[in-house]
Amino acid sequence: MTLDERLAYFSEQVNCVRPIYTWQYGSTGQLLKSNCPCEAVLDTALSIFNGKKDLASLAARRRPFILGAPIGLVWLADCIWNGDEPERTIILGPVFTTEVSLDSIYTVLTAMQNDNELNVSLAWQQELGRALEQVPTISVVLMNEYTVLLHHCLTGEKLHYHDIIQCQPTIVSAKTGKREKRDRHQIYRAEKGLLRMVREGDLNYRDAVIFSEGLSDGVPVQSRDPLRQAKTSIIVFTSLCTRAAIEGGLSPEQAYSLGDNYIQSAESSKDISELSALSNIMYDDFIHRVHDCRVNPQYSKPIQECCDYIELYVEDKLGIAELAARVGYTEYYLSRKFKEETGVSLNNYIKFAKVERAKFLLSSTDTSIQEISNRLGFCSRSCFGSTFQKIVGCSPADYREGNGPN
Repeated sequence: MTLDERLAYFSEQVNCVRPIYTWQYGSTGQLLKSNCPCEAVLDTALSIFNGKKDLASLAARRRPFILGAPIGLVWLADCIWNGDEPERTIILGPVFTTEVSLDSIYTVLTAMQNDNELNVSLAWQQELGRALEQVPTISVVLMNEYTVLLHHCLTGEKLHYHDIIQCQPTIVSAKTGKREKRDRHQIYRAEKGLLRMVREGDLNYRDAVIFSEGLSDGVPVQSRDPLRQAKTSIIVFTSLCTRAAIEGGLSPEQAYSLGDNYIQSAESSKDISELSALSNIMYDDFIHRVHDCRVNPQYSKPIQECCDYIELYVEDKLGIAELAARVGYTEYYLSRKFKEETGVSLNNYIKFAKVERAKFLLSSTDTSIQEISNRLGFCSRSCFGSTFQKIVGCSPADYREGNGPN
């Protein structure tokens, strides 16, 4: 069986399940063949959403790839080679991986027009809308399976899903029409910070939560159902917190049981405000449980209370007089008692706590070193730097360089 015969047979088998169009493009991106009845408008769609621009560079990697558009369309593709030269690119699609309404598509197209990223007529948009009514919706899993099968059909090589190149676009919100400027590195750093706070049972977490909420509002799936999207986000976050809590010392039995209960509560929630409150309660619950299991049993209640207060208000001006008043000790007795139980002086404990907070801010935010120094109450940046160097063994800048996202 020739390659073209294998390809025709593959296309026929795919269309026995659902109608997915097959396209063939030449090495310079020209359309050679298609079985799509809306060929002109969907070929243009691939062009204006930069799909054709990516064909040559992606094909050179000799692996199948998946292309996406801001309106939710997805194409899967692979290349036929003639020696060291790409001969043809075979594309299946477009498809949707989740249900998307035409209204949301028009909202995205209008936003792209307003941002001068798109220049198409209203008539073309309406023609595209009619064509998209015939586009099937398939799961991401099935799409990956088709991609692997296409590659095997063209080359005889068996690949795994992780061999597929994913080329997804910048997301445009179907609700607001605004491009979501997601700094993935910054989101990753913020996420690391949130999970680190769970692992350490750090009670001083509220600023970190507020900061992370400003970066991302959850898993960026496109869906007609905002409630379902919110549920997906909290379920993912709960799963991450569950594992972080286990790493922090909470028993797997307790952590998984707690996580399962919160996930079930999320599935049962009826509105987004209820889910938002549930997310906050879940995160607070995990942090306090890890904190409680990490409490040093050798500390007396007043000394443990001092430690908790220092961690909770580490960015405030902390002094022995204030702490002594809180626990009902004299300053002299608190200083002696604290050193006796913890092994370090109260002033050094405060200094260590501030440096730990600085490490968190350096690794999970873009807050400047000067601002971190000011927030933590150091008299100058040089004082902060020398204190950090003495405790950590490197400068704040070097620490940030070595602990940012990979």
